[in-house]
Amino acid sequence: MSEIKVNKITPRVACGTTQLGDSGDTFTIPSGATITNSGTASGFGATGETSWDTTVKTTGTFTATAGVGYFLNTTGGVITVNLPVGAAGSSVALADYAGTWQTSNVTVAANGTEKIGGVDADVTLSTEGQSVTFVYIDGTQGWVNVLDSTSNVRGLTPFIHATVSGACNTLSTAPDCANTKIATFLGPGTFCVSAASPCAANNSVSYMLVAGGGGGSSGSGCDAGGGGGAGGFRETKSPVTPYTASPLDGYATPTNRITVTATGYPISVGGGGPGGPRTPAVVGTQGTDTTGFGLTAAGGGFAGGACGATTSPLSPARIGAPGGAGGGGAGGSASPLNVGGTGNTPPVTPAQGFNGGHGYTGAPPDRPAGGGGGATAAGGCAAGPVSGNGGAGATTSISATPTAYAGGGGAARGCTAGVGAPGSGGTGGGGAGAGPPSSPPGGGGSPLPGTVGTVNTGGGGGGGNAGNGGAGGSGIVIIRYKFQ
Repeated sequence: MSEIKVNKITPRVACGTTQLGDSGDTFTIPSGATITNSGTASGFGATGETSWDTTVKTTGTFTATAGVGYFLNTTGGVITVNLPVGAAGSSVALADYAGTWQTSNVTVAANGTEKIGGVDADVTLSTEGQSVTFVYIDGTQGWVNVLDSTSNVRGLTPFIHATVSGACNTLSTAPDCANTKIATFLGPGTFCVSAASPCAANNSVSYMLVAGGGGGSSGSGCDAGGGGGAGGFRETKSPVTPYTASPLDGYATPTNRITVTATGYPISVGGGGPGGPRTPAVVGTQGTDTTGFGLTAAGGGFAGGACGATTSPLSPARIGAPGGAGGGGAGGSASPLNVGGTGNTPPVTPAQGFNGGHGYTGAPPDRPAGGGGGATAAGGCAAGPVSGNGGAGATTSISATPTAYAGGGGAARGCTAGVGAPGSGGTGGGGAGAGPPSSPPGGGGSPLPGTVGTVNTGGGGGGGNAGNGGAGGSGIVIIRYKFQ
């Protein structure tokens, strides 16, 4: 085998080129050898080569360089790319850096009157995860897209990624579990899942829906106003988000379980029903429903009004209304005209609330009323001169702190001085009934309003004693999910 070793091959003077071998010859570069190009390579048969610039481009406008590919990050806003002057074989490539082109687009503009795909117009790139390669062909077609990936080839997230919208709504990491997020809705908004997990179990969320509490009724003379029913309480605890749930955990019922996908879930938080005004003595107002994930927690039932009550959809007006939890019946009428409203209306499993208590049947001056139903107990019935307490609410740690929700409103007391007692509000935000015995027999003295239900608990409003009934408390939605 022949071997020639030289340091340099130089072309003959005035010839301009140096030829290595003849046509058909093969030159083998051994393993480990390095070839350095200090000039311009040409004639190797390749056109449209692309070298990638790994300095990521963000918002704004820039002019691309032929033969270069760019990663474009539109997380902070849209980007405009001006193509260079076209020359046959020139290429420019673009790729979606963060998978956000579907929300913040990229605009591609040709130089002057040059064309893109045969059309003198800009191009918008708006596909998540897209990458494109343009090659300039000629004056007829201009820049032609020769490679177009419209698939988002990215690693699958093992957990849920989500955001919340709406004023006063929050998203935070659970202080009792670093792997869990807590979304809290105090008003309307959207729970927006931007990415779901390939593992179905990790897409299961825990939730609590509490509706607005019903308003308490006003009293009239010696006839005490009833307590408003609590807003409906619904909770389901997912096995992947551990915490101490209330006794009303609905996971055992498959229709209560929620597995999310990558979409937006509108949330509506119900308001508390106003209490009945003193003049004329009327019933309270129904609490408003809370909705989310296709589920509904029903508004709390309003309390029945005193014997002179008007403006009620029920007949007679002293009956407590049905709802998530039932409103309490008013005092001052013969049974069954002062019965409490039916809870868990419409019915769900587990029950979202209990019945309101009955008002007292007796002669003046002692006509106490019934308390509103709560999430876990019925409202108390009037007994002798004592008015009924609001039914107890449900305690859950879905927010990481044990908190009670959906307590019924307490009923106002009768009017006999020094006799009887008002009903207390149920644990979970129920308002207390009007108290102390300052009115002499016959209903004289200052009017005493019922206490309002606590905001964002769904507590029922307390009944009034010759004064306005208390308004029900607004509802709340809490969602708990695994995010890492």
